[in-house]
Amino acid sequence: MRISPTPRAALVALFGLPVIVLWPHWWVLVLLAVLWLLVVLVDALLAVDPRRLRVRREAPAQVRLGGTVTGRLLLTNPTGRVARCTVRDAWNPTAGLAAQRASLRVPGQERRAIAQSFTPTRRGEHRSRALLVATRGPWGLARRTATATAPGRFLALHPFGARRHLPSRVQRLREIEGLSAIHQRGQGTEFDSLRDFVDGDDVRSIDWRATARRRSVVVRTWRPERDRHVLIVVDTSRTSAGRLGEATRLDTAFDAALLLTALAGQAGDRVDLLCVDRIPHVSVLGSTRTTVLHDMVAATAAVDPALVETDWERAARTISERSRRGSLVVLITPVEAAAMHGGLLPVAARLAKDHPLVIASVADPALEQIAGGRGDLESVYRAAAAEQARAERDGVSRALERAGAHVVDAPPDRAPQALADSYLALKAAGRL
Repeated sequence: MRISPTPRAALVALFGLPVIVLWPHWWVLVLLAVLWLLVVLVDALLAVDPRRLRVRREAPAQVRLGGTVTGRLLLTNPTGRVARCTVRDAWNPTAGLAAQRASLRVPGQERRAIAQSFTPTRRGEHRSRALLVATRGPWGLARRTATATAPGRFLALHPFGARRHLPSRVQRLREIEGLSAIHQRGQGTEFDSLRDFVDGDDVRSIDWRATARRRSVVVRTWRPERDRHVLIVVDTSRTSAGRLGEATRLDTAFDAALLLTALAGQAGDRVDLLCVDRIPHVSVLGSTRTTVLHDMVAATAAVDPALVETDWERAARTISERSRRGSLVVLITPVEAAAMHGGLLPVAARLAKDHPLVIASVADPALEQIAGGRGDLESVYRAAAAEQARAERDGVSRALERAGAHVVDAPPDRAPQALADSYLALKAAGRL
């Protein structure tokens, strides 16, 4: 516990200046200093010991980034005197606590609450680093400060802004499955129903037994298979730390992964998630269709980019252990020359032999803007560099497609939708 004078005590000390001016002796100065110190100490002793106050926290568990959530600090005064308190709750600045300091009076044998409001500005875990409780004496000349124990922690979850695109993609999914109002027959490998033959139908779809029974030509209809396995692998290496617009590339990658998870859940597929760089450090495996989206949002809330290169060989072994043959594997990683040098191409070729493989990349929209600059000589050089970077990305994409992968490369505002559309295209083609 620490005892310290308040600004009011300094003002009281100024009252001694006229006395020193009238009697300028050293013993007068010492006498006034001792008198001032005694008054401050008496005031400090009259203050309630802050260590006797009981502090309890009612902190929120989690909040979606961009939202506001409230909590409370409860102070109980078990003594018989009034406690004049100042509480400082030190959270990290990105937690968005509206006021870190609060003053209140807590009468003896009573309890008071301090309302708190959090609006976090960063995804991830937020903690209270220190909680200090200071009590003032009845004259306001001294304060006694002590550290209270009331740990606080909450998670700022990914905002999942791409969920506004989910209804349109689900509608398209229902059309593919043949369950919507327009009764469009879907393609796939799972038997759906029988219907009469019409011009344009594939003769290989004719069901000869049913045709014989009905004495009219009948064909089988199919729909995409359900309960397929989708493994989403998110690259969390240094290349995912780049900021594209208002968010990082990793945030957009998670947005795309969540939209795909929600869509696959509507299709009846099972989704797992791996976050990899040097090691596979976060995973969501075995969740049910009703809980996988929540589990994924909670698991990825505290994931930040690591300043290392991805070990694609280790990632390939992990993918092989976590998936069975025929599972859809979605790699969300930047399609850049650096990734090729890191071994992505041979790994993609091996994975494409056993799985439908989609590689999704978030493109930098600034490249397109820079490539159009022609104002002065410097702009022309910058445009040439941007065009070279775009040409290298196109070359990497073509190499991955020749290896058997389907590449989706789109800017941040279209990347989640593009990945969902790619999944629907696989469903419509009967490849999933």
